[in-house]
Amino acid sequence: MAKKLFKGAEAIGEAAIRAGARGYFCYPITPQSEVAEYLSRRMPEVGGVFLQAESEVAASNMIFGAASAGARVFTTSSSPGISLMAEAMSYIAAAELPAVFVNVVRCGPGLGGILPSQGDYNQATKGAGHGDYKFLALAPSTIQETVDLVILAFELADKYRNPVIVVGDGMIGQMMEPVEFEGIDVPQPRDSAGWTTVGCAGRAPHIIKTLFLDPNELERRNFMMREKYDRMERDEVRVESYNCDDPYELLVSAYGTTARVVKTSVDHLKEQGINVGLVRPISIYPFPYDEVRRRARAPGVKAVLVVEMSMGQMIEDVKFAIGPDSIPVHFFGRGGGNVPSPEEVEAKVKELLGRGGEKP
Repeated sequence: MAKKLFKGAEAIGEAAIRAGARGYFCYPITPQSEVAEYLSRRMPEVGGVFLQAESEVAASNMIFGAASAGARVFTTSSSPGISLMAEAMSYIAAAELPAVFVNVVRCGPGLGGILPSQGDYNQATKGAGHGDYKFLALAPSTIQETVDLVILAFELADKYRNPVIVVGDGMIGQMMEPVEFEGIDVPQPRDSAGWTTVGCAGRAPHIIKTLFLDPNELERRNFMMREKYDRMERDEVRVESYNCDDPYELLVSAYGTTARVVKTSVDHLKEQGINVGLVRPISIYPFPYDEVRRRARAPGVKAVLVVEMSMGQMIEDVKFAIGPDSIPVHFFGRGGGNVPSPEEVEAKVKELLGRGGEKP
């Protein structure tokens, strides 16, 4: 089938259109402003609503309202913008509303810069806002996978009546790659007649709320939501293992575009007679603890190396997966918008394995 060259930000917008999204509320922020630029044209073409709000706070609460009425809606932003949406994200999760958020991560903390980063891992997986809630969090490594996961995000949001966040980075937003849209299984919206606020003639009104002043009632809701997250953790783990069929001396764990760099390193090292495995979380919540543990404890593995475009956040989940009394876990990361190079990863692997080699 024919492929078309797409910029990542535009592919995100088109994927949402193909998934049936007809409401997009946003506030521009680099490096994902092209999503809004693209959808300002495309949404009207499909009968949808494009609205640039006065702030990220306003946009996220528009998502809350539109999702309550059963609309298939989403927004995109980048790091500081997601921070401003955090309160509404907690409300939307508490109200059990399906919605999709896309974070094209830039480097921080603070305003930081507009170059790529993975410094929002904890924000996405541990909760950006207040209270006991979880987002399903998906992390693509290519533009094609970004398209696939954005479409999947709408299906999962409907399935669990829970927000889903797709976490890319500045590279995902700005680079261009061929994308295939035809043949993708596009989910159909689930029946929402039992909970939406669309008028109540002839029936009792549906009430969507997040305020529960009775502590026992609120606790019951917390337990009910915890059961939903348990189902997610059981059924929605997504992970790729690369070069793990043959025995390997060291396991690398990386996600997103950093994993692409690591794959190049793994291939180069294999040509030099050094076999290294890679485990790539695709769902960063739920995290693939079992697969990471299994790959790390394979016979002959001497160490684990976590590579991130940050100062180290996913490494805590990797350590938890492996356990404190297992093999050593090491870290290599770059920050400030710098991307780890294949040569840097290769040098770190050789250092850990005692193979020498000068650092680049």
